[in-house]
Amino acid sequence: MPIPPEVTGEEIDPDVRQELMSLPKGLAEDVSRNLVMVAQLIDEDPEKAYGYSRVALRLASRVAAVREAAGFAAYATQKYSEALAEFRAARRMSGGVELWPVMADCERGLGRPERALAMAGEAEVQKLDKAGQVEMRLVAAGARRDLGQLDAAIVTLQSPELASSAVHPWTARLRYAYADALLAAGREREAREWFAKALEADKDGATDASDRLAEMDGVEFVDAFDDTDEEPDVVVDVEDDLDDDEDDDLDEDDSDDSVGDKS
Repeated sequence: MPIPPEVTGEEIDPDVRQELMSLPKGLAEDVSRNLVMVAQLIDEDPEKAYGYSRVALRLASRVAAVREAAGFAAYATQKYSEALAEFRAARRMSGGVELWPVMADCERGLGRPERALAMAGEAEVQKLDKAGQVEMRLVAAGARRDLGQLDAAIVTLQSPELASSAVHPWTARLRYAYADALLAAGREREAREWFAKALEADKDGATDASDRLAEMDGVEFVDAFDDTDEEPDVVVDVEDDLDDDEDDDLDEDDSDDSVGDKS
């Protein structure tokens, strides 16, 4: 797959570059450039990102960072079975637990919420950092909702992190998930409060909390550039136009006659 010449591979995360040092220099450069493309495209064009990840995987399947990138690209395209296999391989190679929450979410994607809940109760969760533990809580709450256990999902999200007024990268998503669960349970007043709190913490636009609030308030946004909007009606009186044309022709004829008379 073509890679723009301005992508050198130097843009890659230093830890990943360190992993790639085990490869021959030329190969490491090729792999890093493909990984940069995965990172750049995974949000806006996940299918194309997936294609670059497969190239990197063919070149260096024994590098944990490559398997992890391939996993996230598959996850972004909802290829959950493939993503789970790649995450497991990356975890075996690295020995870390950082991928545990997304692995559990793959189980949800495969229609196995019970397995995701089982993973939420395993010892690996205690080894996660705070962000990872919050992510695991979000996955567990999602699994509860998959099973129709709305009240349990709400309780799962209730935590010191949710109650804290401090804002972290995961705060908006945690508050949003809580608001959404409350709304699903019919607790609209509380849901509105927590959507507002999510919006307050959402500096990067990670959620659509503002849209959800507007929807609850009955506000409807109209796109001024919507192609489906009707153009303003313009009424043209064809007969009047024809009459005007005929009058113009008569005026021209009269003018010609008068000129002839003068000569």
